[in-house]
Amino acid sequence: MILNDKIIIVTGGSGLIGKELVADINRKGGTAINADIGAETNLQNGTIEMDITNDHSVETGINQIVARFGRIDGLVNNAYPRTKDWGNKFEDIVPESWRSNVDMQLNSYFVCCQKVLRFMAIQNSGSIVNIASIYGVVGNDFTLYEEYGGTSPAAYSAIKGGLVNLTRYLASYYGRKGVRLNCVSPGGIFDRQHPSFISRYEAKVPMGRLGNPDDIAPAVSFLLSNEAKYITGQNLIVDGGWTCI
Repeated sequence: MILNDKIIIVTGGSGLIGKELVADINRKGGTAINADIGAETNLQNGTIEMDITNDHSVETGINQIVARFGRIDGLVNNAYPRTKDWGNKFEDIVPESWRSNVDMQLNSYFVCCQKVLRFMAIQNSGSIVNIASIYGVVGNDFTLYEEYGGTSPAAYSAIKGGLVNLTRYLASYYGRKGVRLNCVSPGGIFDRQHPSFISRYEAKVPMGRLGNPDDIAPAVSFLLSNEAKYITGQNLIVDGGWTCI
């Protein structure tokens, strides 16, 4: 019960990884608040409607949570909004689409951090975990997509790389306030991808398989807990060894 009695917001808690983040936090004694654009506001049941791309929605939701629980002990920035043309190849990306995705993801994470850190700084405690990616750390292996003509979005690497260093900045800035900020960078997560992607990925990764949401959630819960009380500014890579070779 390493998260006993902690109030923790999980943005995008209705998604593939988000559902497991919420479940793992609750299993470990915390109270997870699923802040999702598709959720109904029912704080007794641990849900709140929140659109992280809308500053007013973020501030209103956070204020409601503080009014109900009196504090925020943790935040997991996990939501993944994106444009409909997210999968376009680099040469086909419209500049406005690039700007929109950076705004919806990186800039929205900034806003969520800023609004929550205002309360954590007063409390002199708290932990934020930003969900980044291995592709914010290393370059892409485009051979994974050759057989079926897919790609990995260019904005994804830029956003996740920026998020990793923003996390370091905020860890340095808020360390003396007793607030910790870290990243978890997942490797590839199984989500019914094209069979050739799966086979090529699994042939390369040392542990021989794609990850699952329950591989990621325990790492996040650890960083939210007091067991990680002297860990800040770090990027915990959970990738089955992908980045070690």
